[in-house]
Amino acid sequence: MSFQNFFAAARAFALVSLFASSGFLASSGPVSALTGAATVRDGNSIQVGDVTYRLDGVDAPELDQVCIDDHADSWACGIDARDQLTKLIGKRTVRCDDVGPEKSFGRRHRAICTAEGDKVSLNEQLIRLGFAIAREPIKANVKPAATEAKTAAAGIWKGCFVAPQDFRSGKKDGALLGTACRSDRDKEIRAVLFPEELTMPPSCSIKGKLAVRARVTGNIGIYHLRGCPSYPATTKPDRWFCSEDDAQAAGFRKAYNCRRPK
Repeated sequence: MSFQNFFAAARAFALVSLFASSGFLASSGPVSALTGAATVRDGNSIQVGDVTYRLDGVDAPELDQVCIDDHADSWACGIDARDQLTKLIGKRTVRCDDVGPEKSFGRRHRAICTAEGDKVSLNEQLIRLGFAIAREPIKANVKPAATEAKTAAAGIWKGCFVAPQDFRSGKKDGALLGTACRSDRDKEIRAVLFPEELTMPPSCSIKGKLAVRARVTGNIGIYHLRGCPSYPATTKPDRWFCSEDDAQAAGFRKAYNCRRPK
């Protein structure tokens, strides 16, 4: 090796070592665990720092999803699921252990998250309360809790609902779940679970519309922001989102004629 080549290699090694020790290379791969103050995004999503995780093995109703309770009344089960997760955490810090990418939700990763002082994960606790169902792939120990919640008719199981995955994809003929589902009221129940006018959750004003043409870009729908030309023209949205990040994670792309208002 010539002196020039040796010097170049040594300088490159020194730069790599410097960047690694300074943390510049830390963002190239997923962090195995994060601990800090948590912000609950929805019934199965927690943000720690600038990273948003989906709880591994957990599928909670979406914020704009409607369920039917044991009195045959509609209720905002997605909001309640989020509030239950918020209550479980309180003001405690949360540790989230990354267990791999969540292929169905953009760049987000799955995690097993535990609040400070708890021995049982938030994943397991939320499912045991009946405010989420188990969803593959699963690394968290949630299957026994899922069986327990279903048997006890806890949370959403006491009423009637569709799996969050079916709601997200607009699968109106999906299986009805819960102890209050009645086969002789199938049509009426589905009309409640998939209303023509989906109620906008508080502070979630982004409209989402399922669209076949969105599949060209690998998406399932298109979202529209306030102030965009397409926003008022988008009536009866199929979904409501609280942020562009949430919309993109759900498989929606921004409308091409839509730009952020100045």
